[in-house]
Amino acid sequence: MLTGPMRHIPSCEYRRQPWRNGAGWTREILVLPDGPDWSLRLSIAEFGEPSAYSSFAGVEREQLLLSGGGLRLDFGDGRRQDLLPPHGRVRFTGEQASAAAPLEGPVQVFNLMWRPQAVEARLLHRPLVGGMYCFVGAATAWAVHVIGGSAHVSGQEGRCMLEAGDTAWLPGGAGQRRYAIDGAGEIVLVRVDRAGAGMAPALDGPAGVDGAAQ
Repeated sequence: MLTGPMRHIPSCEYRRQPWRNGAGWTREILVLPDGPDWSLRLSIAEFGEPSAYSSFAGVEREQLLLSGGGLRLDFGDGRRQDLLPPHGRVRFTGEQASAAAPLEGPVQVFNLMWRPQAVEARLLHRPLVGGMYCFVGAATAWAVHVIGGSAHVSGQEGRCMLEAGDTAWLPGGAGQRRYAIDGAGEIVLVRVDRAGAGMAPALDGPAGVDGAAQ
């Protein structure tokens, strides 16, 4: 699942579909492996009115505000959290009873979902100024989603250009290799590791995370 060729996923190819409970809509970016028994799912959820979330037992979720005036999440245990502009974020379990309501007009959020028995996932929001490298291997892969601006992604398999809203999947393979990301704007990075493999430093560049050079 974490190995294979680099994939360029333009925003026009996202699959718009209803939520499992029919209460809202999402644009599906990537599902691995494809099918109902996925281990990793990336999507953009759309909110125009208050909506209850679908239940996903055994799934971890993290959401980051992409656009709009904010989103209020209410959980069944009484906890409340607001995702405020520009890019508020929250992590919660898929089986938690929860609902969300836009604070001011339509809202879109980046939605990361994963099954921890299969993979570990980490979401990062970073400015892109200049360049950085993502290191991958047999147990590590990355996704890159451009919030604003543009980015070039290159590796041993070639190069692709990402405009705002596009995504690239950067899988691993035998031995460690790297992908270069350069451009100007804002990006979401999702690091994915095979469960139990650990999360050693695998990102280098001016963003200064995961052991990056300053």
